[in-house]
Amino acid sequence: MAIRHIVMWTLAGDDDAAKDEAAAEIGARLEGLIGVVPGIQSLRVSRNAAFADVNYDLVLVSVHDDVAALKAYQVHPVHSEVAAYIRSVVEQRASIDIEA
Repeated sequence: MAIRHIVMWTLAGDDDAAKDEAAAEIGARLEGLIGVVPGIQSLRVSRNAAFADVNYDLVLVSVHDDVAALKAYQVHPVHSEVAAYIRSVVEQRASIDIEA
């Protein structure tokens, strides 16, 4: 059964230009995992479109073949590098994994 992995982040800092740059970099790095990490069916990174004062800034929605593929994605060395960068530019994170 496919698993939808959803992660939301609030970007660190108050500088909108720096947040835009960090969001673009996160998106590029995560989208670069497609074809590198097995088991990813789809992956999309999007900026928040409304209510910036109460919503998270950025979301990842990815679909993985199954829970085993999601677990493999999470520990894949290339994903680990991306995750380290993300941790360096965000202040808050929330996630959920649901059946796709």
